[in-house]
Amino acid sequence: MSPRARFTLLLIAIAAMVPLAWWLFLSDPPPQPPQVLVPPPVAIVDAGPRPVEIRLGELTGTVQIRRGLDGGWQDAKPGDALLPSDGVRTTDGSYAVLVGGETWEVKMEPGTEVGIGDLKESITRLLLESGMAKATVKGQGRHTFEVRATGSDATASTDGGVFTIASNGKGTVAVGTESGEVAFAGAGRVVIVRAGQQSIVKPGQAPSAPITIPSSLLLKVALPTKKTINTKKLVLKGDVQPGAMVEVQGKIVTVDDKGHFEVPISLNEGKNGLSVKARSVGGTEARANGVVELDTTVRKTTSSLPTRTPFTLSSSLCSAPALVFVSIGL
Repeated sequence: MSPRARFTLLLIAIAAMVPLAWWLFLSDPPPQPPQVLVPPPVAIVDAGPRPVEIRLGELTGTVQIRRGLDGGWQDAKPGDALLPSDGVRTTDGSYAVLVGGETWEVKMEPGTEVGIGDLKESITRLLLESGMAKATVKGQGRHTFEVRATGSDATASTDGGVFTIASNGKGTVAVGTESGEVAFAGAGRVVIVRAGQQSIVKPGQAPSAPITIPSSLLLKVALPTKKTINTKKLVLKGDVQPGAMVEVQGKIVTVDDKGHFEVPISLNEGKNGLSVKARSVGGTEARANGVVELDTTVRKTTSSLPTRTPFTLSSSLCSAPALVFVSIGL
């Protein structure tokens, strides 16, 4: 190859290298995609199910709360929060409503004591020490409401419905269902108490077969055979359906497993009104009213013939009147 040809090829090669060198060394680098910063993973701590919050709603009369199992009793006020192991009690003539958020509420009748057990998102457990309470449960299948009675292994539970439970604190427990279904357990047996039915557990026994709630409540009360007496102390005796709540002179009294009750009453000089009120878990009621006169100036008699003393009574289920029988004697 001639020198002229070689020179020409060299020039062509140099001319071709210029654009390549410019692209490699002088041109701007292509834009890079934006960098995405990924935050580090956050550790999730499982706090467990959210507990149900219980507060006191409407109160009437004197209502007291106990903080913890060993705490003393103190007067309660609406809005007070309750925690597991706390307690609530109503005195004679008093009422209280426990509110479990939007899930349930419980109306405590006079002379009732309730202890707070488990408060979880899936289940609430209460302990009925004694007395009567009406529960309205709106669990809708997602929350179970359970009540256990002191002095018995009887337990009532439901995930939706309205029922009343009563306990004398000595092993007699009764349940009456207004709507929904309630599983009533005791002594290894479970019965389903449906709307309009009631069942009872007696000491050491399993729940009775559910029956339709009777339309009336039988109440028998014995009075002195004389309208005028000269002793300041009177023992009022009576019988009612087992599991019923009884008030004598406005005070809650204990009814045994056979439905019998005896209450000592102090009389004042002159005429004394006598009042007995009974209520069953089925909502039936019976009332008895009478009058006895105390005259301590009258000479004590050694004998007397039994006489019948008039006694006014009424009984109802809701607002429907019903007949109640009364036994009056010595």
